[in-house]
Amino acid sequence: MAGLQELRFPEEKPLLRGQDTAELENSDTFLLAVDTDWKEHDIETPYGLLHVVIRGSPKGNRPAILTYHDVGLNHKLCFNTFFNFEDMQEITKHFVVCHVDAPGQQVGASQFPQGYQFPSMEQLAAMLPSVVQHFGFKYVIGIGVGAGAYVLAKFALIFPDLVEGLVLMNIDPNGKGWIDWAATKLSGLTSTLPDTVLSHLFSQEELVSNTELVQSYRQQIGNVVNQANLQLFWNMYNSRRDLDINRPGTVPNAKTLRCPVMLVVGDNAPAEDGVVECNSKLDPTTTTFLKMADSGGLPQVTQPGKLTEAFKYFLQGMGYIAYLKDRRLSGGAVPSASMTRLARSRTASLTSAGSVDGSRPQACTHSESSEGLGQVNHTMEVSC
Repeated sequence: MAGLQELRFPEEKPLLRGQDTAELENSDTFLLAVDTDWKEHDIETPYGLLHVVIRGSPKGNRPAILTYHDVGLNHKLCFNTFFNFEDMQEITKHFVVCHVDAPGQQVGASQFPQGYQFPSMEQLAAMLPSVVQHFGFKYVIGIGVGAGAYVLAKFALIFPDLVEGLVLMNIDPNGKGWIDWAATKLSGLTSTLPDTVLSHLFSQEELVSNTELVQSYRQQIGNVVNQANLQLFWNMYNSRRDLDINRPGTVPNAKTLRCPVMLVVGDNAPAEDGVVECNSKLDPTTTTFLKMADSGGLPQVTQPGKLTEAFKYFLQGMGYIAYLKDRRLSGGAVPSASMTRLARSRTASLTSAGSVDGSRPQACTHSESSEGLGQVNHTMEVSC
C-alpha cells in the first residue's frame, strides 16, 4: 500500500431506481432489485477507471465484503439474488459491502475505443488496492465467481495482508492450453458471444433443458452487457495463466492462499473439475470445499439459502458469529440479527468475547453445511 500513487476519485452518485438504461425495463427482478442505500463510484486505478457500488461505511476493524463477478455478468446479474436474500441481508447489514464491476462490464458502460488494451487478469487484481485505499478498508472478505474468483485469488496472493477470507465459487486455477484455446476460438466462430459465455456459466444439462433461468441470462447478457467490452474481458480470461499455487509441503517454497478459503461449486457445474483441482492445491487446514447438491453453474442464484447458511458458518470460523432470525422455527421469539466478534486463541479455544470492532482474530476452520457446524483440521467436502 505504501507504494500506491495518489489517486483521483472524480464521482460519487446514488443508485436510484429507474436510473439504468432502457434495456432494463423488462428485466427480471434479479437485475432490477435496487437498494437506494447503494452508491456508485468510479475509482481511478493504475490500469484505468473501476466502477464499484457500495453500501455502508467502514467501522473499526471490521472487514468489508468485496465481490467480483464472473465474465459475461456484472455485479447485478451475478449477485443481486444472493445479496437480496433475506437471511443474507441479516448478515451483510453488519458489514460494508462493495461490489466491483470489471472494466466496461457495468450497466450502461460506454464502449471502449478501438485499440483499447483490456487489463490482464493480474492487472485486474492489482486494481483492487485502489478500491481498498479509497474507502479506507483495513482488509476484505472476498466473494468471487468464476473469473472474479480468479481475480480475487490473485489479489490475495499479491496482497495477502489485505484479505481476511475468500469465498471462491467456480474457480479454475489453470490457464488455457492450446487445445482449450483452439476449442474456444472455434466456438467463437460458430456461436454468438452470449451463447459462448452461457456454456461457461451453465452445464450442458442446464443448456439443453433451456430453463427459464438460462433464457433469462441469455437475454440479459445480450442486452445489458456491452458486447464489445465483454469480448475483450472474455478474451483476456481465456488468456489467463495458471494461478501458480501449490499445497504447502508438496513443492519447495510453495505459494498458496494464506487466508481461510471456502470453495463452492454446484454438483452439476461446468467448473467442477477446476474447483476440485484448486482444492487439492490449497492448505487443507484453512480450506473448506462445499459441493452443493441440486445446483448448477450459478449456486448463488439457484441456491441462495444454502449458500447463505454456509457463508454464516464461514464467518463463524473466522471469529464472527451471527444470530439470525430463523423463519423455520415455530417456537418462541428468536433474537434479531446481530454480529459480534469472538477473540480466539491459536488453538481455537474461546478466550474472550469482544465487540465487533475488536482486534483481528486468528482464523479457525470449520466445515460448511446447511445441517450443522463442526470444527475440522482438514479440507472437507460437504454436499448440502
